[in-house]
Amino acid sequence: MRRVAAVLVRQSTAGAVPEGVDPREFLEAVAEDAYEVVAGLDLVTPVLVTSVPGLDELVWPGTEVIEVGEDEPLAGIAARLDGDQAVVMAADAPDLPPLLIGKLFRELGRAQVSVCPAEGGGAVAMAFGLPMPAWAASGLDEPDPVTALRAQAPGRRMVATVPGWHRLRAAGDLARLDPGLEGWDNTRALLSEAGLTAR
Repeated sequence: MRRVAAVLVRQSTAGAVPEGVDPREFLEAVAEDAYEVVAGLDLVTPVLVTSVPGLDELVWPGTEVIEVGEDEPLAGIAARLDGDQAVVMAADAPDLPPLLIGKLFRELGRAQVSVCPAEGGGAVAMAFGLPMPAWAASGLDEPDPVTALRAQAPGRRMVATVPGWHRLRAAGDLARLDPGLEGWDNTRALLSEAGLTAR
């Protein structure tokens, strides 16, 4: 069983950049932290999927980097992943507990798609078998993907959820970062240097 965890980086990943911080530095810090979430998982192959050029240095040697268009739908991204099961995680969740990625994979034992919903709509991460079920393709990018996917699924138990999490989509979302939570070291250091949060 080959499990792949892909971190998806788009230009919008820097949406929460606070005033006085370089947007590129912020994007790189957040993306590297998100990559570290999946790279540290056992029995999972990390992949970086990005529409932002020049991020190869953020990942471990040998990590596959897949370049996509800024508006590439998730179904198209899924089609480019190689394995038996995959998680696609938004890079603007640098403090996502790795346990939630594990839960997404575990739910695939009984469902065809599993979702970690995002506060404020959308998803933080989704998991599915590869190739991805055709019925799921158009529901992945919906504002409420759980409802959309369940409406399209051929059976009631085809779509599972795990506890939700937050994404950094606007500067106000930075307040959701918990200094007591392990991880997100690069984002933490960058914000600390800007005088925006304690280490």
